Amino acid sequence: MATKPAAPRALSLHLGLNTVSAAAYEGWEGPLAACEFDANDMAAIARSKGMKPTVLLTKKATRAALLAAMRSAARALKAGDLFFLSFSGHGGQVPDANRDERDGKDETWCLHDGQLIDDELYFELSRFASGVRVLVLSDSCHSGSVTRERTPPPPPPGQRAKLMPEAVGRRVYDAHKAMYDKLQAEVAKAARAAKAVVDPDAALAQVAVVGPALQATTLVGPFRPAVLLISGCQDNQTSMDGENNGAFTEKLLRVWNHGKFTGNHVSFHARIRAALPASQSPNLFTLGPAAAFAQQTPFTV
Repeated sequence: MATKPAAPRALSLHLGLNTVSAAAYEGWEGPLAACEFDANDMAAIARSKGMKPTVLLTKKATRAALLAAMRSAARALKAGDLFFLSFSGHGGQVPDANRDERDGKDETWCLHDGQLIDDELYFELSRFASGVRVLVLSDSCHSGSVTRERTPPPPPPGQRAKLMPEAVGRRVYDAHKAMYDKLQAEVAKAARAAKAVVDPDAALAQVAVVGPALQATTLVGPFRPAVLLISGCQDNQTSMDGENNGAFTEKLLRVWNHGKFTGNHVSFHARIRAALPASQSPNLFTLGPAAAFAQQTPFTV
C-alpha cells in the first residue's frame, strides 16, 4: 500500500514595533501607532490558513529573537513547506561596509535593540531548503528594493512615516560602527563559505537579475528556496503608519477580504498597489525558483 505524502507544513513569524529602544538608537524611540496591530492581523491570517505563527511585538522583537525564529524555521521546513514572514516598523540605513550596494548603503529593519541589515536577512532566507516557499511582507520604508536613488519627501502633516530619520541613522551608525561593520563582514564570510558550486545555466540566469535580487544573489549565490517579497513602498517613497493599520497592511487586508481573494501573488500585489496613492507604490520581487510560487494564491499551505 502506497504511503500517503505528508501534507505541507507552514510556520510564520510576525514582527510589529511601535517603538524601539532609545539606548540602541541614541535617544530616538521612533513612536508609531499601528505596527503591533499589523503583526497581529498577519498572524490571524496565518492561523486561518492552518499555520503556526510566532508574534514578536515591540520589546520582544529583538535581533536575537528574529534570527532564532528564522533559523528554527529553516531547520524545520522541507521542500513543499511554507514560511510566512511579516515586518511592520521603521526602516533605516547603514553604510555598506562590504560594498555590495550600488548606492553605498545597506537597508535595515529597525528591531527593538538594533537594526537587522538586509544582507543578514537575505542570508537567513537563503538557508531554507530547496523547494521551501517563503513569503515576506514588509510594511516599512526602504522595503521596495535596495537601490535608493533619492530622499523620500516628508510625510503629509499629521502623518507618520515608517522611516528612521537620516540624522538619527547617522548618529546610530557612528555610535555602533564596529558592531554594524562586523555584522556585514561576518555575513559576507558566512555567505562565501555557504556558496555551492554554481551550475553554469544558473549563473547565466542571474545575468538578468537586477536590484535587490542582484544584491542577494551576489551575496549568497543562487537561492534554493522560492522567495517572494511584497513591500510597503519603493525606496524613494515612504510607508505610512496609521491608527489601526499601516497604509500597506490596511489595503492588503482589504484586498484579502477575509480570504475571499482568489487570485495569485502577482495580482494580489497589483490590487494592493492600485488601492494606494501614487506616493506609496508597493514593490514585488522574487529570489530563487519562484515562478510557480508566484502563481499560487497568497497564504496557500
